[in-house]
Amino acid sequence: MSARTGRIKVLIVDDSAVVRQVLATRLRASADIEVIGTVSDPVFAMEHMNREWPDVVVLDIEMPRMDGLTFLKKIMDLRPTPVVICSTLTRRGAETTLEALAAGAAAVIAKPESGLKKFLEDESADIVAAVRAAAATNASRLRRPAAVPAYTAAPPASRTATTPVVRDTDRIVAMGTSTGGTQALEVVLPRLAPGCPGVVLVQHMPAKFTAAFAERLDAMCRVRVREARDGDPVLPGQVLVAPGGRHMELRRPDTYRVRVFDGPPVNRHCPSVDVLFRSVAKVAGRNAVGVIMTGMGDDGARGLLEMRRAGAFTVAQDEATCVVHGMPREAVALGAVDRESPLGSIAEVIHHHG
Repeated sequence: MSARTGRIKVLIVDDSAVVRQVLATRLRASADIEVIGTVSDPVFAMEHMNREWPDVVVLDIEMPRMDGLTFLKKIMDLRPTPVVICSTLTRRGAETTLEALAAGAAAVIAKPESGLKKFLEDESADIVAAVRAAAATNASRLRRPAAVPAYTAAPPASRTATTPVVRDTDRIVAMGTSTGGTQALEVVLPRLAPGCPGVVLVQHMPAKFTAAFAERLDAMCRVRVREARDGDPVLPGQVLVAPGGRHMELRRPDTYRVRVFDGPPVNRHCPSVDVLFRSVAKVAGRNAVGVIMTGMGDDGARGLLEMRRAGAFTVAQDEATCVVHGMPREAVALGAVDRESPLGSIAEVIHHHG
């Protein structure tokens, strides 16, 4: 933040004059945010940053002269800085955004292909919240640590042979994460063994992005990962990711299944980690493991407490490895956590208690 004003210094980089104008107006309306510049492409942005480095960059993905993804990687190489990505709600936009999140972007603003000005005006509160969340991140943790080894995904035939497809399991793992979670999950999930208990997962992410996110994770994991559909069974060796814009909860009419449904935001989020965790507490009780990871705010903290009170073993990512320690910190403060664990050890904890 600016030492002189105590405000969050923001640089807006977008080739649309309308976007630059509306974003700047909305952000400047917040007393704790100072827009230090608006530029049309990354080349101009770097010139500005050489004079004054921002606390947060709001960055479009598709721009002339240098695309946003290339510029993001350049920023992370020079001086890791929180970046909020603006991306269109398209399949190509989703895939590029996931690359940006893996490269260290802190948050995403999903823009529609039409009605952009109205969208930016209507969603100004969420945009301001994204900038504040980005400013709260631990910039040194934005990039995935090079020292963390990744598993090579098993061929589909191998995974099919080792993964039961008709039975559920009494044991289940529920996970919730937000800011920094996309990078964190790329560390934890590839370490899960094919026979691990079924996993239900909420990652705060815009609608239409989670399917591509699940496919990306599936390609790097030994377990199967896919976006959840209403009524899906929870199976060993499989991770079900809550769709963006819809809540997910656990049910057990006969076997563990997920209910995916529309509903108002809870703790300002849809899907909400609390919605999932509370349902797991009621349905699975002591047969569950709850994991809360990096993220802004407190979504999931109260639900994790309900899980612990129901007999589940609960884990929180430790502060040293979080991009934002908000959600885990709130869970610890409530007494909802049995064990704090560094990112690289969470999979091991799941295997031990799952």
